Amino acid sequence: MIKLSLLLLLPLPFLLSADSPVNACRSFCGNLTIDYPFSTRRGCGHSAFRDLLFCVEETLMLHIPSGSYRVLDIDYPYQSLTLHDPSMSTCDSLVRDGKANGFVVERWRSHFLHPAPDNVFMLIGCKPNSPLFQGFPSKNIPCLRNASVGGGVGCEDYYACPAWEFGPGGGGAAAAPECCAVGFEAVRAINLSRLECEGYSSAYSLAPVKVSGPHEWLYGIRVDYSVPGGYEFCRACEATGGACGHDDSVGVGEGDGGGGDICFCQGWNSTSNCDAVDSSKAVRRISTMNAMFTGFLAGVFIMHIISLGGVMP
Repeated sequence: MIKLSLLLLLPLPFLLSADSPVNACRSFCGNLTIDYPFSTRRGCGHSAFRDLLFCVEETLMLHIPSGSYRVLDIDYPYQSLTLHDPSMSTCDSLVRDGKANGFVVERWRSHFLHPAPDNVFMLIGCKPNSPLFQGFPSKNIPCLRNASVGGGVGCEDYYACPAWEFGPGGGGAAAAPECCAVGFEAVRAINLSRLECEGYSSAYSLAPVKVSGPHEWLYGIRVDYSVPGGYEFCRACEATGGACGHDDSVGVGEGDGGGGDICFCQGWNSTSNCDAVDSSKAVRRISTMNAMFTGFLAGVFIMHIISLGGVMP
């Protein structure tokens, strides 16, 4: 009887603590924190970034149409990610097998996820008939031949790397350069097959940091992101004890990420914040709590009868 009395004295919030949404959408992968607008959990984060990040054996990976990339860093204050493509050339090694990822993102997602302006792609071993040298429709030729762009990152300096031990090949005025530096905005997609290139390197600069040469460049892909609609909804949700997510029952459509914003509250969901409880939600929540508590009491009663060796009539 004492055991039964102790169980009955347990506060109801203790029994329902599993429903608490506090930080329910925040997760960790290796040494990285995954927070809004990103998530590795279904329904969490902003819908624009759904099905984007995956934690594989404590390694955070970003998956887009061009391939999978390791996420080295998420800079929430500056809204950027730093990615690593293992098949990308660096200052110490040239990879020219045409199997590198490049960077191609879904059209609907490209409006709020794209390489940073100070990120320079150096395309390597492109054929003379590549669109880079033939020009794009209604555009000037984007290839800046042997010219430094993006704060000093470019092919002219890249040729000084140990990877170019024997120097760039080719020759003649009509020959294609071994390296072609472009900004992402010039071509909108780094697709090595379409551009007919053998490989690429990518480097970025972080102002006001100044480096002395290509051996000190930051190699990788720095990607900027923005949140469609801004952070107002999530700030209001979290300020009232909720966790930010979206309606994952709505499929992704052209031009958007799918379902609208949802604030996960204790035992119910809101389309605004956890202080905005309408009567129908409150009734459903109370009914759910009553049902759970009634079931708990019934279970305790049955266990008590069994412990006394009694038999239910």
